[in-house]
Amino acid sequence: MLLSSDKILIYGLEYLGCGLEALLCFLLARRGGWRRLKSLYLYVGGLFLLDGVGRSVVLNFFGQTSRVYAYFYWLTDVALAVCAFLLICAFFRRACAHVEKLWRYVRWGLICVFIVVLAFSALALTRHYSQLYTVFIVEFSQNLYFSCLVLNTLLYVMILQLAIDDDELGMLVCGLGVQFAGEAACLALLHLTSGENFARVLAMVVAPACTLGMLSIWLYAITRPAQTVPVRSQVGEQAVLAEAVAD
Repeated sequence: MLLSSDKILIYGLEYLGCGLEALLCFLLARRGGWRRLKSLYLYVGGLFLLDGVGRSVVLNFFGQTSRVYAYFYWLTDVALAVCAFLLICAFFRRACAHVEKLWRYVRWGLICVFIVVLAFSALALTRHYSQLYTVFIVEFSQNLYFSCLVLNTLLYVMILQLAIDDDELGMLVCGLGVQFAGEAACLALLHLTSGENFARVLAMVVAPACTLGMLSIWLYAITRPAQTVPVRSQVGEQAVLAEAVAD
């Protein structure tokens, strides 16, 4: 059971995250950044509508133990997992913007990963034919989140190895990594403890805290002032060159 202090902390993190999601959408729309960051704008908008608004409305109307809320929760979880995968695909495309040959290989690799996750999740149906929803949906969602964590890590390594000069992309990828790390840690803890009460409470705190960290990093990434490199004028360069020749 949740204590009153636990509820206050969990609800506070969730409401704060919902507020940051709305703020990000507003800033992207107001500054016209949604045209340049369409995938990010759609993902944050999906988080706000499905997780922040949709789940809260269904929870208040039907209750946490209702079948309707369980169905809605896991269906939206799959939708958000697919959106996260598409967001990573968009980040990979941006990282390979100047290397079209590399993007062709990466694109086919991403397609293969999705097919493998889908097929591996479908294997669960061979053991539980009558539990399509409770087994396949949950299995697919968890496997896709784990795949997103691995892909996001590989993307960050690729950015470092190729020395891609895109600080904004680097911060967006780091923020997404914080979110996936929290999801993976929560799932691992629940599996190791067989769903003990303290593990469920901790997961309910860690998950929104990681989401809050991701949104904070993204907010900084899109609002920080653009870094400019001072460029000397042509006259100044000629003067410096003349002095060097004279010496």
